[in-house]
Amino acid sequence: MTAQDCILGRRSIRRFKADPVSHELLERIVETASYAPSWKHTQITRYIAVEGALKEQIAREATSIYPGNGNIIANAPVLIAVTIVKNRSGFERDGSFSTPKGDRWQMYDAGIASQTFCLAAYEQGLGTVILGLFDQDKIEKMLQLPEDRELAALIPIGYPDETPVAPRRKSVGDLLTYQS
Repeated sequence: MTAQDCILGRRSIRRFKADPVSHELLERIVETASYAPSWKHTQITRYIAVEGALKEQIAREATSIYPGNGNIIANAPVLIAVTIVKNRSGFERDGSFSTPKGDRWQMYDAGIASQTFCLAAYEQGLGTVILGLFDQDKIEKMLQLPEDRELAALIPIGYPDETPVAPRRKSVGDLLTYQS
């Protein structure tokens, strides 16, 4: 599979088969995703694979902002909590910000890492969807995240039980301009 095949073929999957995802396969995906670029190679992204009762509790109790996400999480065999180490990406060693974006750069790194994770999963025959609507404080408590970590996104993962078509894309003319 080429990079283009992977990018063009991956879809957001919201329905999964009940088949379990092996820990070995998850570890291979995370190993691949670890090659995602990051600010000054800080590698701030950390993944937590959530299964069983805790996954079900998150689906039930931490998705009232958008209940559809609770259904997706409940249906997936595994939920990946994408977390970041705070106050590293976009910062200098003295704690000052490197750019006018302040601490927002860490979400950029988390986004790159999340997409890389999803592409690596797709290459292995798994489906994913990146979720952003959830009760962050509640899930951080459920996961017992340390003070230096923050929840960035949730990624349900499993073997797809649907084959969605690609949504219409904007034209290159809408997306690209040239200046000289």
